[in-house]
Amino acid sequence: MKGFYTNKKILITGGTGTIGQALVRQLLLDNPSVIRIFSRDEYKQFEMQQSLSEYAGSLRYLIGDVRDADRVSRAMEGIDIVFHLAGMKHVPACEYNPFEAVQTNVIGTQNIIQAALRAGVEKVLFTSTDKAVSPANTYGATKLTAERLISAAGYQKGSKSTIFASVRFGNVMGSRGSVIPLFKTQILERGKISVTDMQMTRFMMTPLQAISLMLEANEISKGGEVFVLKMPLVKLSDLVEVIIEEVTSRHQLMGEVRVDEIGLRRGEKMDEELMTTDERHKMLEKDYMYIIPPIYTGSKLIYEASKYNSVHGNDDIGYRSNEVIGKEKLRQWLINEELL
Repeated sequence: MKGFYTNKKILITGGTGTIGQALVRQLLLDNPSVIRIFSRDEYKQFEMQQSLSEYAGSLRYLIGDVRDADRVSRAMEGIDIVFHLAGMKHVPACEYNPFEAVQTNVIGTQNIIQAALRAGVEKVLFTSTDKAVSPANTYGATKLTAERLISAAGYQKGSKSTIFASVRFGNVMGSRGSVIPLFKTQILERGKISVTDMQMTRFMMTPLQAISLMLEANEISKGGEVFVLKMPLVKLSDLVEVIIEEVTSRHQLMGEVRVDEIGLRRGEKMDEELMTTDERHKMLEKDYMYIIPPIYTGSKLIYEASKYNSVHGNDDIGYRSNEVIGKEKLRQWLINEELL
């Protein structure tokens, strides 16, 4: 981070989630002036206060909802940098409650934009998802809309200087509601796992990789971009096998763990994409991320020539990751990140 966040006042919406907590811990290493943790989860805030009690002087905990424009504006007073992580993220929940997803993911994001412009915030970084690419479900559609709101904010801000940008994540290993803790619980309590389809693939990243992408993207953003990590592709069958092997070994479980395939849920895809065909033709490439330039300004941002290269016209890059992670590397990730 090299002092980028030193003495800065930072707001993190959804700061009690898996990514939010990891981000807070990383930012504290750069000695910010204050970090305001904004979320609806009173109990999670209490837990964070206990685990981060030595940083009490640098942390503030604000109960609130991004749907509440007035509360968002109050939370953003005097803030320099915003990380907008709050949102509905569970595909079935968004499918069953579509307007709730719209209010949180779309209207909530617009509330963040308006409050940031009024407060004169320096930078706003929004966290999106690979499900926003050619969305097949409500969750992806609301995140795509929010992405466009963030990009459009830079185009429509007039004389305001706030820089808005987005990052696209895949599945973050070990996050609340993800399959890794779910599979572990199913093995320990039921001796079997329920899987949608063993042939499914997903882009996955560790919490540390997600944080690294966010911090890098926020530092180099110029306004309106979407940053996409070159995430490895994980076969669900490999993930299931590794989790079964590790959990049964660690807990000395005897007998076979049954795997029940239940079929795709409403709104789920067999395979995800990192970006659209049109985006692939416009993107820039860095060693471990892609940069999709702003769609509204019609201008191409200039980055360091030695680090960024145009890859126009390559239809293969972007749709699939450059790497399909093997079982042993996947196992090492799970062990190193203490996800099992």
